[in-house]
Amino acid sequence: MKRIQSKSLLTLIIIFFIIGFSTSAKDIIGFNADNFSDSTVDSISSHVRIESVLVKNPNWIAYPVSLAEHRDESKEYVKHYSKKERSYIIYMFNKGKKFFPKVLHIFDQYDVPYVFKMLPALESNFNANAVSNAGAVGYWQFMGELAGEYGLHTSAKNDERKNFVKSTVAAAKFFRDQLDFFNNDILLTVAAFNCGQGGVLSAIKKSKKADADFWDIKKYLPTETRIFVMKFIALNVISHNYDKFIHGDLNFNEPPLIQLAVVDSTKQDNSITKNSL
Repeated sequence: MKRIQSKSLLTLIIIFFIIGFSTSAKDIIGFNADNFSDSTVDSISSHVRIESVLVKNPNWIAYPVSLAEHRDESKEYVKHYSKKERSYIIYMFNKGKKFFPKVLHIFDQYDVPYVFKMLPALESNFNANAVSNAGAVGYWQFMGELAGEYGLHTSAKNDERKNFVKSTVAAAKFFRDQLDFFNNDILLTVAAFNCGQGGVLSAIKKSKKADADFWDIKKYLPTETRIFVMKFIALNVISHNYDKFIHGDLNFNEPPLIQLAVVDSTKQDNSITKNSL
């Protein structure tokens, strides 16, 4: 019996190689019921039973749930950005390791989606002393008036826009308010952070759509804002698939499901096991 089981296991491994299923046996065994979407019998004989099941492809590029709806509109940009800015992205993610936990802790307190954590990388490269041409300052690049509205002191001696914790609290409050205003639309909120709520409202008006989203108003937004939002999407997708990105496997051509052949070893006998090798 032990010999049959051993041979059956080897047969199963060979089938895995034949279909090109690139994951470990441990991963396959660990798939839970949610991973299986269909099952059909491919062949049945008196000796062996082989079934095909559809399982989630471990190489599929997963999007954060809040950004997944418009995957098709953004995947080409994400692919291009991940290649063109690879060195910058790795540098930013390494630099962000000490900042991200602080951001998420504050976001939890204000019930703000985690995807906004990428904005200090885009705004300031996590640089407290960053100053834009327009006069925005600090990690989150607050303009003086907006900073004051959210409780930040901006005097020459004490500019709290340069204080990571205090400026992140202000940013969390801003995101919470904009999400409420824009009916929880994350991309419109990001656009508003870049060009102001008025700029987004103007673009919505030009689109002539009452319930317009970012993709509806994209062409009416300033070029800087369009690029800013697309970079925001790209960094979040890369973050969600960082191991694949590091290993150069950010392949958007991978299907969401793959077919896997599974052998029912209880239907095998000793002669079939020998012949299969």
